[in-house]
Amino acid sequence: MAESYFPKWRVRQSTSDGLGPVIGTEERLPWPQTIAMGLQHVVAMFGATVLAPLLMGFDPNLAIFMSGIGTLLFFLFVGGRVPSYLGSSFAFIGLVIAVSGYAGQGPNANIGVALGGIIACGIVYTLIGLLVMAVGTGWIEKLMPPVVTGAVVAVIGLNLAPIAVKGATANNFDAWMALMTVLCVSIVAVFTRGMVQRLLILIGLLLAYAIYFLLTNGAGLGKPIDFTPVINAAWFGVPKFVAPVFKFDAMALLAPVAIILVAENLGHIKAVSAMTGQNLDRYMGRAFVGDGVATILSGSAGGTGVTTYAENIGVMAVTKIYSTLVFVVAAMIALVLGFSPKFGAIILTIPGPVLGGVSIVVFGLIAVAGARIWVENKVDFSDNRNLIVAAVTLVLGAGDFTLKLGQFSLGGIGTATFGAIILYAFLSLSPARKN
Repeated sequence: MAESYFPKWRVRQSTSDGLGPVIGTEERLPWPQTIAMGLQHVVAMFGATVLAPLLMGFDPNLAIFMSGIGTLLFFLFVGGRVPSYLGSSFAFIGLVIAVSGYAGQGPNANIGVALGGIIACGIVYTLIGLLVMAVGTGWIEKLMPPVVTGAVVAVIGLNLAPIAVKGATANNFDAWMALMTVLCVSIVAVFTRGMVQRLLILIGLLLAYAIYFLLTNGAGLGKPIDFTPVINAAWFGVPKFVAPVFKFDAMALLAPVAIILVAENLGHIKAVSAMTGQNLDRYMGRAFVGDGVATILSGSAGGTGVTTYAENIGVMAVTKIYSTLVFVVAAMIALVLGFSPKFGAIILTIPGPVLGGVSIVVFGLIAVAGARIWVENKVDFSDNRNLIVAAVTLVLGAGDFTLKLGQFSLGGIGTATFGAIILYAFLSLSPARKN
């Protein structure tokens, strides 16, 4: 009998009903608990999904809204078989800033050019997904082994480091406040447990925000937070959509980000497969297409490029609830938040040094995540091939090595990504030798 496109979700009363500690992808809790879990996933993705558009000068309200749309699209493409939330991808930040010339404060005046590049990336990503649906994932795993993916992920964080530091050091007070923000996040990360620890970025940001408010609005030590836009904003309103502008050089620069999104999504599905005990590889191509189409649609409306979120994998690991219906609820909650200009106005009150301090932590965690890929996959650095690929990739990306071919310019992340793939393939032509 042919498998139905969507599962027939079986209701489980709790995670301790004698059927084991796990709520599977094709099961669900009663609706009140399902809604509560959906809200928890919204909270988990919130910090990063809002932070990314702020760092690029995008509308965070619209980014939240498009993350909900993207998650629903992903759900439809995978037939409700893969639990995932799609939020703003940090892989775009450095290149979006490069192509748009964003100064780091306020709305991005040249956002249209960046949107055209995001759409180009989504198209490439979708085409890769269609190819995977036709021939499988073996070629991806061969083209991007752990030494390559780890180096590329690490490069994203290292390439963004100067942006974080610049945003945190406008003056002496801002620099100290940024360090205070880093300390707040660090305290939550180390001295708390459970869901509070999982939400270290969001809770650390809120603590730093409160301290900033007391020092500025209260003690007058720095630029106070202006809540006038929040008071004047409406509770409900249609998101402000932005039209893309298509320029070849920007599109060519952002399109290769698809490779990074493929690596992220591949790792996501492998992780969920391991946690659930289900082999989800057969949905890999559909997952890529869903993520690609969601990125195209988001870019077409003025939102950020999207990707599957590790934060939500963390929630699933803690709760052992993998029901895909939870993510439908989370997406619907995000859509409701997207229709609230007041919610967006509150986000925009986050002070620059607080945002800069959080960025230092987030970009550092991205860099360390690359190293974690090496450790978890036991990458052998006594193999000179791995050693050279990692070393060259890190310096190309951290140093923002740029290649120009006529009017076309390939920035540090793009150079490092293509360099890692090509260099590994070239060095693989000869057997690796150890010292």
